[in-house]
Amino acid sequence: MSEENNQTVIKIENVNLFYRKYQALFDISLEIPFNTVVAFIGASGCGKSSLLRCCNRLNDTIENCKITGKIFVDNQDIYLPTHNVLTLRKKVGMVFQKPVVFPFSIFDNVAYGVKIHKLHKNKADLINIVEDALQKTGLWDEIKDRLHDDAESLSGGQQQRLCIARTIAVKPEVILMDEPCSALDPIATAKVEALIKELKKQYAVVIVTHSMQQADRISDKTAFLNEGRVIEYDTTEKIFNDPNDPKTKDYIDGKFG
Repeated sequence: MSEENNQTVIKIENVNLFYRKYQALFDISLEIPFNTVVAFIGASGCGKSSLLRCCNRLNDTIENCKITGKIFVDNQDIYLPTHNVLTLRKKVGMVFQKPVVFPFSIFDNVAYGVKIHKLHKNKADLINIVEDALQKTGLWDEIKDRLHDDAESLSGGQQQRLCIARTIAVKPEVILMDEPCSALDPIATAKVEALIKELKKQYAVVIVTHSMQQADRISDKTAFLNEGRVIEYDTTEKIFNDPNDPKTKDYIDGKFG
């Protein structure tokens, strides 16, 4: 793990999640450290994405969704009624399975959150913030002469890195990624994976992935979920090579999923 800082940024305590009467998550507790890539793995429907969405209150948008327990970001309980959700989502950014580009130019996509949160002093400062985000995602050299082109003109892999640039432009502490490579070809996937490894130097990164190979390649810690429960959470090396729970071993060995 590079530039290791084991300070906890997200602390999840006894979280249960219900969609109407259906319980999707059961009594989940775990901690996410800074400067770490954490992978959530498990079979489809096990609760990986539901747990991820709890961390920046995206489940708030779902009708009849109820959450019990506590989630702390920087020691603040994010489910208190007084907690500012807009501020939370600046601090805990989200990258989705399919790139969600806005119907603006490449430049305006990256500048969008910066303008909303008023993070720039003037136009020159805004330009510098956008360029820095594009540099960090490796996009700058590819698109610096096309900044005012429609963002939808980019390839799928470029669009996904643009979404990551838009996320980091507002200077978050955590980046949540819900299967960010599942719609990408192998070359674009390799670029995003290399970017994730680089991003952990400045952020905590939590990634939901259906690919155990991807989790093994890029994560420092892995949580294995099964039927809405965290069965095991440890270093990725331990989870993949010497798991404590037989269910974890069976999943890693491909016996179900």
